[in-house]
Amino acid sequence: MKNVLIWGRYGNYGPDYPRNRVIESVLRDLGCEVQRFLPRVSALADIEYTLRRGPRPDLIWVPCFRQRDLTAAARYARRHRIPLVFDPLISAYDKQVNEKHKFAADSAKAHELLAWETKLFSLPDWLIADTEGHADYFHTTHGVAHKHIRVIPVGAEEALFAPQPWPHRPTDAPLEIAFFGTFIGLQGVDVLAQAILQYDGPPTHWRLIGEGPLKADCERLLAPLASGKHISRVSFEGWGPLQELPARLASADAILGIFGTSDKALRVIPNKVYQGLALGRVVITAATPAFLPALRADEQHGLLWAQPGDPASLGAAIERLHQRRDEIPALGQAARASYEAHYSNRRIAQVLGEILDNQAPAC
Repeated sequence: MKNVLIWGRYGNYGPDYPRNRVIESVLRDLGCEVQRFLPRVSALADIEYTLRRGPRPDLIWVPCFRQRDLTAAARYARRHRIPLVFDPLISAYDKQVNEKHKFAADSAKAHELLAWETKLFSLPDWLIADTEGHADYFHTTHGVAHKHIRVIPVGAEEALFAPQPWPHRPTDAPLEIAFFGTFIGLQGVDVLAQAILQYDGPPTHWRLIGEGPLKADCERLLAPLASGKHISRVSFEGWGPLQELPARLASADAILGIFGTSDKALRVIPNKVYQGLALGRVVITAATPAFLPALRADEQHGLLWAQPGDPASLGAAIERLHQRRDEIPALGQAARASYEAHYSNRRIAQVLGEILDNQAPAC
């Protein structure tokens, strides 16, 4: 039995964050004993773990977003010759400079942040990327050799996001299209709101679930469609317990993905896409390089494609779904098959198993 130590303070994204829950669950399914170490002070965590007389693990895993925990974890790992894995999920430099525009790309602060993170990314034996797009980004921006990068999709909690039975509704009833997530620019909620406002196709019920800084703007823009006087309508819903989400989505004919145009938006596949596919629901999302070319080749795999940042393209995808209304259950089965083939816990276990079984790559 391999002992895996999850080393990190977590911050706002704790053990219950979907990525962390899936990784820990799959590690346990592989027969690993998983322990968590939440240091009080990140910079001194190696000293703290030594003073606690913590057991020697076979592998140290620093979870997503915990760049600040990596230096101390690396010191401890090197001292005890333990393989170290870091699963950043995002680049802090990319988020602060390219997404939030907190620092100009040519500023001293941006150069300092890039140098800091590049040094950090050189410390682990394995750097995990969630998509091939992020793997390429870590290589080109931070200089991480491809042999030190492994791609592990985010996946879904399969016991929770299991296939849901199809809703029974009259054939002339509106299709139900659901978005769930955080109302932020990365997700392209502004594109979604414009698509809904411009849509003039067959009757559709748009359910928008979640919270976030752009939700109020979307509510104001779409207020006329929320009145119930239009042939298509919009309803806004807040978050609820995660365990209730699959049941809330059971009535949906399709799940909406991501429609932003930033470089990051073109590299990521959000939780909602994995979860929608796992539920066996058609997913409508932007055709970006984050998705495998085989899936983007056509619309037979349970995914319908729109162009990033293009409201009309999203509306056209909804109309194509209406035209294939009789095929929706079969498309849902294809969506689940795509999940099983490319993003399932079984696929994640294959990569984790290779990391556990093999020594760290040569420098």
